[in-house]
Amino acid sequence: MGRQMTEMLKGTLEGIILAILALQPAYGYEITARLRDEGFAEIAEGTVYALLVRIEQRGLVDVERVPSEKGPPRKVYSLNAAGREQLDEFWRTWSFLAARITQLHDHIETRGERP
Repeated sequence: MGRQMTEMLKGTLEGIILAILALQPAYGYEITARLRDEGFAEIAEGTVYALLVRIEQRGLVDVERVPSEKGPPRKVYSLNAAGREQLDEFWRTWSFLAARITQLHDHIETRGERP
């Protein structure tokens, strides 16, 4: 993954994880696997776990400890009301930025000014 992609993902990964949790509660490894299934194969598990800690500290998720067949109990994260509000804000911001970037790109293409 290139540096530009890495930098862009840093700003959006929280919203992406909240979106995954909006679909269904999950524990860390399941979230990482889902990210890989969605094409984000380069995101390290450690990055996901660190972000989950921050999301939990900010009160955006509820956490339930569920017994595991192997090892200690798993922390299952589910989106709560504050997390849903944050996710809604993420989608509004994403839509605004995507529309502006597309508009700029189309303007450049129309004028034949390819970088």
